[in-house]
Amino acid sequence: MENTQINSEEIIYQIYPKSFLDTNHDGIGDLNGVIQRLDYIKELGVTAIWLNPIFTSPHVDNGYDISDYYTVDPQYGNMTLVARLIDEAHKRGLKILFDLVLNHTSSKHYWFQEALKGPDNPYRDYYIWKEEEEKEKLPNNWKSFFGGSVWEKESETGAYYFHLFDKEMPDLNWQNEAVRKEMIKVAEFWLDKGIDGYRLDAFIHMEKAGGYPDARYADPGKLVSAEEFFANLPQVDDYLREFSARIRETYPNAYLLGEAASAVPERAVNYTFPKGKACDSIVSFKYFPMDEKKKDDRFPLESQEGKLNVTAFKQVMDEWQRKVGEVSEMTLYLNNHDMQRAVSRLGDPTEFREESAKTLAVVMYLQRGVPVMLNGEEIGMKNLELKRWENTRIERIHEVYATLLDRGISKEEARNYLSSISINASRGAMQWNDERFAGFSTVEPWSGVNQERMYNVAVQEVDPSSILTFYKRLIQVKKKALFTHGAYEMLVSKSPIMSYRRIYEDEQAIVLSNLSGEPQKSEIDLPLFSDQDAVLIVGEYSYDEGAIMLSPYASLVIKTTL
Repeated sequence: MENTQINSEEIIYQIYPKSFLDTNHDGIGDLNGVIQRLDYIKELGVTAIWLNPIFTSPHVDNGYDISDYYTVDPQYGNMTLVARLIDEAHKRGLKILFDLVLNHTSSKHYWFQEALKGPDNPYRDYYIWKEEEEKEKLPNNWKSFFGGSVWEKESETGAYYFHLFDKEMPDLNWQNEAVRKEMIKVAEFWLDKGIDGYRLDAFIHMEKAGGYPDARYADPGKLVSAEEFFANLPQVDDYLREFSARIRETYPNAYLLGEAASAVPERAVNYTFPKGKACDSIVSFKYFPMDEKKKDDRFPLESQEGKLNVTAFKQVMDEWQRKVGEVSEMTLYLNNHDMQRAVSRLGDPTEFREESAKTLAVVMYLQRGVPVMLNGEEIGMKNLELKRWENTRIERIHEVYATLLDRGISKEEARNYLSSISINASRGAMQWNDERFAGFSTVEPWSGVNQERMYNVAVQEVDPSSILTFYKRLIQVKKKALFTHGAYEMLVSKSPIMSYRRIYEDEQAIVLSNLSGEPQKSEIDLPLFSDQDAVLIVGEYSYDEGAIMLSPYASLVIKTTL
């Protein structure tokens, strides 16, 4: 099947399939649910869909632990449904990206099960092993992302295998050419089915420091997060470029969106430049600096992020635009399945929920780059409210909850805090209407669901002032050449107002956004403009002694000729 090209004019819609729409009444979203909502997705205005993993998996990590790359997990559907999804999406002009996990597999994968048979098995070298050198002494002091050591002792031989994530998710050995060839085969298999590209999960970890040295700055016997030994190392570039080159020999239009969580701008340039030689764009989690001083000391400080540091955020965006946006493609995002919902994390989910949801979208998506939107943000979905304790990945959650109540914290505040640090904060069921289970399913969703009268698709579709209506309008504005191809210039503005200019041929747009819950005055020297020049308005604005006064979380986008 022919693959279509994804370019800088695209707007990508991330779908968490497990939480999108359940059509077979088991509480789990499925591929048929995605197919049923393709018209909704098309009407939103996006041009491409990225699906979180749908491959066969034991679901230790919600599908990122893949046991068979060539089959669809039965809870989502089958190969017939995949073919139908690709066909129906393409009929509507929508491209499809699959999520491809490159760094590791499930321990249930055939390769690892064979590797367990011993050092002489040909699949042994598909993974990373270290012989025990001293009884009951770990090979090094590196800490896993999921807690505990990155090393797990295998019972049959006593050797240790390496896992950056869960012990049931062993890392692949990318130094082995056979592994690299296998992953290229996987990629080509689905591209041949007609998908248009991939989001590459955790690719920055494909190389580990030779010899696996201890982190010397750690206290004796203590495990530490030693990312400098297993993230963004030089040979990752070689592996990535080889992967890109091989699949693009046959599929030149294949789009690669890389997850590079800890990448700084300089590293992002290496991963995306020159165009077509590596990733087309990458997602870095370095966009949102948080103000440590604004943590609530009633709650455990180490698990809090604080509030968005607007001054630092403007500096970060300016740096990314100058260093990455000038030479390759930036990714623009607010939400991600591994983060809190943006309106809860970066905005105000209570007093100014609608205004902050809209203004955050203006600030981010009208910059230079490709937007990537998580399903539900277009209706202002907030963090999932915890109604049960399992599947949160919060250690000793019952004890933490009891401790908070003992400190005099209300049950509502305690639950809101625990909701914010749950792994499923952004994975609540999609809110389609105000019926039971929000129209996601006829039974209780696997994750739980926020049932909100105003924050669902059915209500917002018919409301001209809703977040959903605004998103549709914003997406149409974004598609204009001024915002897809225009130059970018950050304007110096008093915090907490973020201002920038877009310029294309004889047009310019100026974006002014108040990222606070208080009225703010902007001293930007604006060109003469009328109300008709206002392309987008959030909240209220007025002139005040030659400056613009913006209400809380207000935005103003004006377009004029140069």
